Amino acid sequence: QVPLVESGGGLVQPGGSLRLSCTASGITFPIYNMGWYRQAPEKQREMVATISIARITNYTDSVKGRFFISRDNVAKTLYLELNSLKPEDTAVYYCHARRPDAFWGQGTQVPVSS
Repeated sequence: QVPLVESGGGLVQPGGSLRLSCTASGITFPIYNMGWYRQAPEKQREMVATISIARITNYTDSVKGRFFISRDNVAKTLYLELNSLKPEDTAVYYCHARRPDAFWGQGTQVPVSS
């Protein structure tokens, strides 16, 4: 069973919005620090946003004010709200769970294009 499953990706026009979800199973979700990462074609994977157990958030500069990360510990789900999307946001977005151990989701594609 895959511990993390992302959903919500898809083609979106520049200026549009999406909400990504990452549902956890088989792990004690509330005790994991969570994050969203992305990997654009021919680029390294980069951190987009993280949210700690205490719900402290951190964002990479390029998405501040446009993307918002949140978590629902009851639903065992991590969210990423993406607004004012730009072509340079095009990437595969991955969910990540971290304690001492760590898990990655399989990724969801977000192409931003007109």
